[in-house]
Amino acid sequence: MQYKPLGRTGWNVSTISFGAWAIGGTWGDVDDNQSMGALHAALDAGVNFFDTADVYGDGRSERLIARLRKERSEPFYVATKAGRRLSPHVAEGYQRENLRAFVERSLRNLNVEALDLLQLHCPPTPVYYMPKVFAVLDELQQEGKLRHYGVSVEKVEEALKAIEFPGVQSVQIIYNILRQRPADLLFRETQRKGVGILARLPLSSGLLSGKMSAQTAFAPDDHRLFNRDGAAFDKGETFSGLEYAKGLEAVEALRPIVPTGMSMAQFALRWITMHPAVTCAIPGGKRAAQVTDNVSAADLPALTDAQMAAVQTVYEQHAKPWVHQGW
Repeated sequence: MQYKPLGRTGWNVSTISFGAWAIGGTWGDVDDNQSMGALHAALDAGVNFFDTADVYGDGRSERLIARLRKERSEPFYVATKAGRRLSPHVAEGYQRENLRAFVERSLRNLNVEALDLLQLHCPPTPVYYMPKVFAVLDELQQEGKLRHYGVSVEKVEEALKAIEFPGVQSVQIIYNILRQRPADLLFRETQRKGVGILARLPLSSGLLSGKMSAQTAFAPDDHRLFNRDGAAFDKGETFSGLEYAKGLEAVEALRPIVPTGMSMAQFALRWITMHPAVTCAIPGGKRAAQVTDNVSAADLPALTDAQMAAVQTVYEQHAKPWVHQGW
């Protein structure tokens, strides 16, 4: 495993970490014992950073991570998120009383006295223009309720605005082979300001595992079925905003580039960690074997210039026209 500094926190975190959305829900059937196996496999492989949220399974994901802490002695960091419990999910809801309530609930779910890293959970764009929201986060940090805070965003615009606030230590944003816009400007700015980048949905909802086809069936409670057009939340969260058929075409174009002996998922993750601005990628995993396969990407050789150029060509031809300006 490789490790990199996360913002100005003083933490060194695993470059392939663990995204805990899938073990909470909306990714089809989830078995808690199987999920615990995945979490243990991550720790076994050197992962020391886990990303979750209070709405992943209505706290289920947070509680599983709390269980992991009880079952293991190794120290690790946990990032969670707040805001999506608001109904309606509007900017006006991001006020002191609600944020405090969300933090207290996550503290209980995770069974800790202070949250390692709290992230605003993809709030509406106007929130990034509301200094009072970030003042509340400063208060919670001063009170010892959280050690650090950051943001999870949908759009590059939101990230650029968020890092104007000096307390923001990290930006979580969709960045993968099929969503490359963050590298245009944002990464340069986060490097300049010492802000960490958490690359979420690094496998594009599983597309970049290379294991899906036009015949793949998704469960009714799987967002890859019900959110393809953004019916439940931002369309960009599902297959990077690409139509499923177009995503499959992109994957087929990538296959010849993947070296022998490397899975497509490993290739996609290693591609992300090639960028010096990225702190870590946070792929999900519901099974131990998935996690072990993903995490091993951290120690693979660097991709060649030719491979990087070939990936860029695939992006330009199969994804950029449909997603680049959207987020």
